[in-house]
Amino acid sequence: MYSTLLLSLAVALMGFGTADSDRMTSASVCSTSEDTIGVPDGYRLVWQDEFDTGTELNSCDWTHEVKAAGWVNHELQNYVNHQTPEGQLVTQVKDGTLRITALKENGKVYSGRVYARSKQGWTYGYMEARIKLPKGKGTWPAFWMMPVNFRSWPADGEIDIMEEVGYHPDYVSSSLHANSHVHSNNTQVTHEMLCDGAEGEFHTYGILWTATNITTYVDGEVQLSYDNRQLGRDDWPYDAPFYIILNLAWGGDWGGAEGVDDGALPATMQVDYVRVYQKQ
Repeated sequence: MYSTLLLSLAVALMGFGTADSDRMTSASVCSTSEDTIGVPDGYRLVWQDEFDTGTELNSCDWTHEVKAAGWVNHELQNYVNHQTPEGQLVTQVKDGTLRITALKENGKVYSGRVYARSKQGWTYGYMEARIKLPKGKGTWPAFWMMPVNFRSWPADGEIDIMEEVGYHPDYVSSSLHANSHVHSNNTQVTHEMLCDGAEGEFHTYGILWTATNITTYVDGEVQLSYDNRQLGRDDWPYDAPFYIILNLAWGGDWGGAEGVDDGALPATMQVDYVRVYQKQ
């Protein structure tokens, strides 16, 4: 998400299981929206947001990004703090979910991008969110992580737990970005799979992140797995605190690769919960 991701490359997505770059075939895996891998043995809940109280995000836990259109990936939305200039909500807590909405107001598109514990983050753990994705050409929802002590991309790493674009509905992907694996030289670590009903139904997206491996999941099924090959920081910058990001982009290099349909606005991404577990 951070870079100018020309993810038309994604039509040839690769899956990297260990040290080998074995190609993985996209497959339908979402047999039920209630599946989960469960809490790994020896892990305990250290942080959560169930979005079941109040009408706004807890400012002790969450921070809104505020940036104008074009800030990253040539995206078209303006990220604002909670509401638009005329008071329409881009983030709200309602009926037990966080709702991130992209909408049009006075010719501009506004949306939300929020960070959980951005000054502390977490190093290693099992992180999971249950999310209902929006529909419409131009949408680009994501559940991902960036380093707390960010200096440069991709050297400091990026972990994309789940992304999807509206022109390719229900195909969700996971990706890792570092100096030694990045789309700009076609060494990206990424995998895509079909998740029937991802748009319009809740599904769980998770990551089990340890010092030796990162594995992402869709409804309890493995999406991507990548081992620490002990090649140094260029290959494994994933040993520092990262924080969670939820956002709904509009257009951009990937989300707008086949154009945008303003008729799809407003579009809303709903999040039932976010949970973080760490090893005891």
